[in-house]
Amino acid sequence: MADTDTKKPKAENPYKDTLFLPTTEFPMRGGLPKAEPKWIEKWDSMDLYGKLRADAKARGAKPFILHDGPPYANGPIHLGTAMNKILKDMVVRSHQMTGFDASYLPGWDCHGLPIEWKVEEQFRSKGRTKDDVPGDEFRRACREYAAEWIEVQKEGFRRCGVEGEWDDPYLTMNFESEAATVREFLNVAMGGRLVRGAKPVMWSPVERTALAEAEVEYHDRKVPTIWVKFPVRGEDFAVIIWTTTPWTIPVNQAVSYSPNINYGLYEVKAVMSEEELGFAPYAKPGDKLVFADDLAQSIQDSAKITEMVRIQDVNPASWVMDHPLAGVDPFWQHDIPMLAGDHVTADAGTGFVHTAPAHGEDDYNVFIASGRQSSEVRQIVDADGCYTEEVPEPLGGLDIIRTSGKKRGQPGKANDAVIKLLAESGNLLARGVTTIRDAHSWRSKAPVIRRATPQWFIAMDTPGKDGSAPLREMALKGIEETHFVPATGRNRINAMVADRPDWLISRQRNWGVPITLLVSPDGRPHTDALSDNEAQEVNQRILEAIRAEGVEAWFSAEPAKFLDGITDPEGWEKVNDVLDVWFDSGTTHAFALRDRGIIDDATGQADVYLEGSDQHRGWFQSSLLENCATRGFAPFRQVVTHGMIVDGDGKKMSKSIGNTIDPKDFANQNGIEILRIWTASSDYTEDLRISPEIIKGVAETYRRLRNTLRYLLGGLHGFSEAEAVEPADMPGLERWVLHRLSELDEGVREAYTAFDFKRVMAQLVNFCSVDLSAVYFDIRKDSLYCDAPSSLRRRANRTVMAAIMERLLVWLAPVMPFTTEEAFLMSVFSDRAESVHLLQFPETPSAWRDGDLAARWDKIFRVRRVVTGAIEIERKEKRIRSSLEAAPQVFITDESLLSVFEGETPEDIFITSQARLVAGDAPADAFRLPEEPAIGVVPGEASGIKCARSWKYFDPETADPAFPDVTARDAAAIREIRG
Repeated sequence: MADTDTKKPKAENPYKDTLFLPTTEFPMRGGLPKAEPKWIEKWDSMDLYGKLRADAKARGAKPFILHDGPPYANGPIHLGTAMNKILKDMVVRSHQMTGFDASYLPGWDCHGLPIEWKVEEQFRSKGRTKDDVPGDEFRRACREYAAEWIEVQKEGFRRCGVEGEWDDPYLTMNFESEAATVREFLNVAMGGRLVRGAKPVMWSPVERTALAEAEVEYHDRKVPTIWVKFPVRGEDFAVIIWTTTPWTIPVNQAVSYSPNINYGLYEVKAVMSEEELGFAPYAKPGDKLVFADDLAQSIQDSAKITEMVRIQDVNPASWVMDHPLAGVDPFWQHDIPMLAGDHVTADAGTGFVHTAPAHGEDDYNVFIASGRQSSEVRQIVDADGCYTEEVPEPLGGLDIIRTSGKKRGQPGKANDAVIKLLAESGNLLARGVTTIRDAHSWRSKAPVIRRATPQWFIAMDTPGKDGSAPLREMALKGIEETHFVPATGRNRINAMVADRPDWLISRQRNWGVPITLLVSPDGRPHTDALSDNEAQEVNQRILEAIRAEGVEAWFSAEPAKFLDGITDPEGWEKVNDVLDVWFDSGTTHAFALRDRGIIDDATGQADVYLEGSDQHRGWFQSSLLENCATRGFAPFRQVVTHGMIVDGDGKKMSKSIGNTIDPKDFANQNGIEILRIWTASSDYTEDLRISPEIIKGVAETYRRLRNTLRYLLGGLHGFSEAEAVEPADMPGLERWVLHRLSELDEGVREAYTAFDFKRVMAQLVNFCSVDLSAVYFDIRKDSLYCDAPSSLRRRANRTVMAAIMERLLVWLAPVMPFTTEEAFLMSVFSDRAESVHLLQFPETPSAWRDGDLAARWDKIFRVRRVVTGAIEIERKEKRIRSSLEAAPQVFITDESLLSVFEGETPEDIFITSQARLVAGDAPADAFRLPEEPAIGVVPGEASGIKCARSWKYFDPETADPAFPDVTARDAAAIREIRG
């Protein structure tokens, strides 16, 4: 806002006692870092959240449920999590103030590998490995670790001004929550969607567990690449394969080809010399090799072959090959069949694919499709990512990836050893190095491998036992029925669900909700092996135990505890894997919303889920799949996503770069309200930039908004309803402001409903800076300060200011909860409620909307802009000191622009002492604006004497004889005020 409240009459004004000077204790500076914690204490002491719930209940308000995606209880909050909570708080507050019962239940994700990882480090620092620590002690330490960070994060989120049920949040590690997660899992199992298989999954040797797609990130890394000969039985030639994982060669069980590729038999005639290369090439003259014709040149170049000839076409369909290490040890003396596979192309490599079904999904699928069984898949890599001891020397025991020490995550010894062995066997054709984009654990940052181990999956394409649709079909339908902000979110998650494999839900860890299955002697889970009634009885026993004792009730129990009296427990085994932590968080709707009665268990949906865009493959998806699997529909009606925070240059925030910002430090330096305004003013659907320069601009926005509230508070000092004027009796300028308030009421409500906070702020900041500060407050300052208290114009002005104040307080409250609370409690409306946050957006009368009036004032303001431009030049040239010294002549050739001034006082609108409107062309030297050719202004100096009270120039002949030094208007005001 312009500094209107600083342009006050000088102290020597003899009529100062008769002026209305805005009065308020609301300071210009917010002092946010010190003030905000005190407001939070006040809200807590008055139980503001409880009062909000009681108020909504008294209003009979319709519930609006934002379900909080649980942050991980591991480490302090950062700017991204702070922004996430602020966005949620703005959603909840705005819906509460627009008529809903908008509750907010915060929660935390407490299980899983990140916490387990940290607790392992704590034990290692005390000289104890995880294997040295009893399971119950380890899980107890995990629970304590999570509880400590929950309190730290809770304090951080509360400092962000987030209002909610902080005294009773939901925690995935509460016994009731753990029991609910188990209940949801068992419902999935009873529905016939649970399958067990040994197909390859992403496996982290460093963390010794399977990982799902949501738990990995992709990074570039350099890897060795090799071309290997597979001798064809009964022939004098070899099939050539290419791979970037030499360590999988010992696990090879087939070679795949495509019937759609043309293959040729080639003979090597000459190779580059050792002198040229500095080493002897592996290819030798006379070698006969088979590969795709389209890739002949690249293979020739890679193998350092200078001459080779194509001998003939070949059809490899019926070939059987020897393993390239068959001559090393009998361990590899087994058939290598040729299998047809749709995944084989001639885009790169050799046109053949080395097939190790234990270590690749395509490999596994083509192997099983050939009629072979999963039991035939060779598994010779253990949980640590090392060859098992059954693998012959020199490979047995070698590691693929280093799992400990300073070089953790770097290549182990396996690749080099395999390449050396292949070279010694004569079956290495070429080698090199390339860069690939490969999966890494997002926790340890170490590469992962694909490894076939027995795991539990939720099937995506299997119909339910009750005949319900496959999970993928239900999930895609749920996506179609969900509203996404931004709309591109639908395509993103739809593609992920459409293409995703079965949901891998088992993890080989300690800290988590167990997969509560009992496996019968014939290998079936109790949910299949027992009758439905018997299985449900077992399930009930499991749930009661976990509800009473938590997950430890499962880990410490024997199968007999759950089976006695139902079936003979002899030979039954208990599964000790834990659930994927995404399954945990995917079930939060069950215990946070359904079990608490916030939504209906059978049909209820949260109104909105709001998280970062990375959750399309994470929490949004796991929640969607879990609820579809158990209830058949999506758990949400709307999904809102935000981008990540980056620095001013667009770089990702990183401690190593040094561009991170701690929310606590930010709050102590600037006040968290500045972060809230930045959040609301940004396009959160994209990545959000933040820097000192950006924050400086946000602080300026805050100053303008605060000063607007301050001016209103001062201008409304002493205002009461008795002073109010009906809109029909108001001057046109006031009715124009009411029209703008009507437009804003509609626009602000629509923007809040659409979660478009940037549009909210753009409308309100523009209104305060332009419509109010630069126009309305500027024009009406003279009336507010100098008119008599009984003046209709002044009373109308104050009535409109009250309407503005009433609306700005509540419109801004969701974004600026501290400043609006401070202003509200100092306002004339403070008797309406204990807090501004207990108010509703006021209804705006439809009669305030007047399009014709607005169009008229738009024309007046067009003329005003030209006049203001002319006067500003006079001030810069120091020909006048203020606009009140001016008396412009305004020439207008457009009758429609001239006629709108009928009934108005031009000098009041122009803030000049005199003004004259002239129909016709302006002199050539008149001031003009290019966009307004019909308007020309000739600035002139005001005549007469300067009013000692209002500083306007006037004709002394018009003065009241009792007050010759002031205008007649000012004299009348003095008489009324002094009596």
